[in-house]
Amino acid sequence: MEKQGVISKVSGPVVVAKGLTGAKMFEVVKVSDKKLTGEIIELKGDTASIQVYEETSGIGPGEPVYLTGQPLSVELGPGLLTNFYDGIQRPLAGLEKEAGAYITRGINVPGLSREKKWKFQATVEQGAEVKAGDVIGEVQETTLIKHKIMIPPKMSGIVEEIKSGEFTVEEPVTKVGGKEIKMLQIWPIRQPRPVKEKLQPKETLITGQRVIDTFFPITKGGTACVPGPFGSGKTVVQHQLAKWSDADIIIFIGCGERGNEMTDVLTEFPELKDPHSGEPLMKRTVLIANTSNMPVAAREASVYTGITLAEYYRDMGYKVALMADSTSRWAEALREISGRLGEMPGEEGYPAYLGSRTAAFYERAGKASCLGSDEREGSVSVVGAVSPPGGDLSEPVTQNTLRVVKVFWGLDSSLAYRRHYPAINWLTSYSLYLEDTQNFMIKQTNEDWPKNREESMKILQEEAALQEIVRLVGLDALSSQEQWLLESAKSIREDFLQQNAFDDVDAYTSIKHQYLMLKAILTMYHEGLAAVKRGVKIEQLNALEDLKTEISRTKLLNDKELNKIEDLIGKIIKTVQLLKTEE
Repeated sequence: MEKQGVISKVSGPVVVAKGLTGAKMFEVVKVSDKKLTGEIIELKGDTASIQVYEETSGIGPGEPVYLTGQPLSVELGPGLLTNFYDGIQRPLAGLEKEAGAYITRGINVPGLSREKKWKFQATVEQGAEVKAGDVIGEVQETTLIKHKIMIPPKMSGIVEEIKSGEFTVEEPVTKVGGKEIKMLQIWPIRQPRPVKEKLQPKETLITGQRVIDTFFPITKGGTACVPGPFGSGKTVVQHQLAKWSDADIIIFIGCGERGNEMTDVLTEFPELKDPHSGEPLMKRTVLIANTSNMPVAAREASVYTGITLAEYYRDMGYKVALMADSTSRWAEALREISGRLGEMPGEEGYPAYLGSRTAAFYERAGKASCLGSDEREGSVSVVGAVSPPGGDLSEPVTQNTLRVVKVFWGLDSSLAYRRHYPAINWLTSYSLYLEDTQNFMIKQTNEDWPKNREESMKILQEEAALQEIVRLVGLDALSSQEQWLLESAKSIREDFLQQNAFDDVDAYTSIKHQYLMLKAILTMYHEGLAAVKRGVKIEQLNALEDLKTEISRTKLLNDKELNKIEDLIGKIIKTVQLLKTEE
């Protein structure tokens, strides 16, 4: 690394340097003698504008800038899982070890341990012909995940030598076409990893959240956004998805969030048990922390670091779920850097290219046929939280996100104030994956699943219209049938859509359980409607408190007790049909 240029101007996280002949766009540079990590984001002749990923206070004109010749990249290989990184993939444990609790500037710690030896098991033999993406061996990274060592993209040839054994990530494990291959791969974060072809996602990402799985599902390989005002539960929704969704790998990015929220994640996740295996959840999780008090520029890098790690595990054939909390802070980093560069601002001061950057990030999600000779399919699902100021969904970040994502879970502060969680508004939210996931959901439950879902939504929509009449002229102005519809809508809202994230049983509901719960509520509605039509008074139906309580308690049953819901459905039919009409 040679001294190539000198700083001519410092403006917050943006440093301008002259004399950088031969520099390239997005090349990583080391700024000043403190060797702060930066990235070239604008070039004019030999003058470069650099965004610096560390605090720039105390650095001034005349100090040196060093070129590295490399783009901003991440290290890929065994050891990513269970790790906690900052926005540019420096492990926080490694930084603490190097510098103590107060991390000084200019520290560079590799993303993967160079000392740890991994047990590599070769899966191909000497003399085999391999091409890009082929799996040549496996490493048991955690008790849950088998890490597949693959031939890097754009490489192919004959395996000249390969051996099983214990290796560090830097030691070669095989030789292909005269080139040594290590378990460590370096990949530039701004470049999507190649695939054979993108596929249409058809399988629901099961989250265990009833309002999401039943009404507004996301697919494995889908994109969703969770916009909402402060205190409406964006972070809790994302934590729930990270804890309970049936993805193989979870990547959680805390992008510009408050430090206490990331501290919650850091303390909670290691203690959580994976509901599917009973093992600690961290064994299939990577956390990337970039809190609001860390340098702004690193926020911009953190989402690309996360999506690159997600693509790497997707290439092994895993289903990956990525949570970005929150993309508004990422957009704010773009706005800050753009302002420092003196670019022409777009709407609300955001750069004019906000839409294309947002689309480029979400387009890296999807289901894909992976590179390699064997048939492997992997997926990356992306859920981005958006924090619009004051809950104003017309602001640029929300609008640009809604143009590219297919699921919108609109959080509502009025629901949150009523303690209705998840506070997802069923009248404004939508999912464009309903048709794609329909066959999958029918296989999981029963062929009347789509009909039940549609009918429930219709009841909730009719309730919203009737509530206006009730406010104006009172409940007695409604017919008995309409009053019963309101009672059933209340049951859907309070018994089905409301869910307690802190209750061991209610936090996660299986698909079969969700189907039976909704079926019990709708059976009560249909039977009550039929009773009203034959002359039963609404007061008689409202008096069936025991049945209503039993329906409400179905959410607290575990999966071994689902036959109780089927028994309850029979009991509802029998009880309501026995109600006598008053002459």
